[in-house]
Amino acid sequence: GCPHPVVNKDLIGKDVSVLAQAAGIQVPNGTDLLFAETDENHPFVDEEQMMPFIPIVRVGSVDDGIRAALKAEHNYKHTSIIHSHDVNHMTAMARALDTTLFIKNGPCGAGLGLGGEGYLSFSIATPTGEGVTNPKTFTRVRRCVMVDNL
Repeated sequence: GCPHPVVNKDLIGKDVSVLAQAAGIQVPNGTDLLFAETDENHPFVDEEQMMPFIPIVRVGSVDDGIRAALKAEHNYKHTSIIHSHDVNHMTAMARALDTTLFIKNGPCGAGLGLGGEGYLSFSIATPTGEGVTNPKTFTRVRRCVMVDNL
C-alpha cells in the first residue's frame, strides 16, 4: 500500500539473527551488526532502520560521498557522520550537510554524549534537526564531535 519501498516494520528493533534469517543468511551467535553494500537509492540508505544494520554505498571520491550523504540526509539537519583522517574532507562535509550533530571518526551515539563530547542527551523527537535537549533549553544546540586524531 506504500507509494515507495519502506523498511519492514516487523524487523524494527529485532536481533541480528532475526535480520539475518529474513535475508536468508546465518550468522554466528553474538554477532552485533550486519552490513551490506547497496546503491545510494536503496531504502536502507534513504530510511532510518532502527535495527542493527548499516548499508555501505561505494562512491568514487569524497565529493561523490558528500553528495550522496547530502541526498540521503534529506536536508533534515539532524545527524551526519564521516570517517576520515583528512580534516579538509571533514570540513567540506560539515559545511555541506550543516547538521546539528556531526560526528567524525566515531559512532552516531557519540554525538549524544555516549563516548563522545558533552553530557548524555537526546535529540528532540522530530526529523528536523532541532537539536539535542538539556534541562534549560530546547533550542537547536550544535555539537561538533571528533573521535581520535587531535
